[in-house]
Amino acid sequence: MTGATIHASAVLVGARAALIRGPAASGKSRLALALLDAAGAGLLPFARLVADDRAHVDAANGRLLVRPPDQLKGLIEVRGLGIRRVAFEPAAIVGWVVDLAAPDADRLPQPEAETTVISGLTLTRLAVAAGAEPLPLVLAALRTNLPPTGVG
Repeated sequence: MTGATIHASAVLVGARAALIRGPAASGKSRLALALLDAAGAGLLPFARLVADDRAHVDAANGRLLVRPPDQLKGLIEVRGLGIRRVAFEPAAIVGWVVDLAAPDADRLPQPEAETTVISGLTLTRLAVAAGAEPLPLVLAALRTNLPPTGVG
C-alpha cells in the first residue's frame, strides 16, 4: 500500500464510506457509533464500521479507498466503556468527508467549503461546527443527496 494512515474514522453508509475527520476528542468515534446505531434503528439502510481513530487511505483508479490498520480492525472506542469489537468492512470507497469541529463551518456554507482534496482526489465535504451535534446534519445531508456519489 502506498497511501497514508490518517487520524480519522470511516463508516460504510450504503455503497460509500463517510470519512470522519477532526481533532482529538471532537467526536469521530461517537459519530461512527451513532451512524451504526442509526442503521440499527432503520434510519439508514446500512452502516458498518470500516475504521475508528486511524484509517489507511489510498487513491486508486480515481477513487479513494479506506481500510482499517491491521491492529485496529473491528475495534471502536466507546467513551465510558473503552474499546469494543464490532462488525467491520475490510475496505470501502470513500464517498464524502465529514469534518468535525471545522473552523470554516457556516450556517450557509461557501462553495469552497463543500469539497476537500485527499490524495489528489476531490471529495464532497460536510463541515460541522465545534459543539454542533453531527448526526442530524449527516442524516439531513444523506436525505438531501449531499454526497454526489450516493451512499444509499
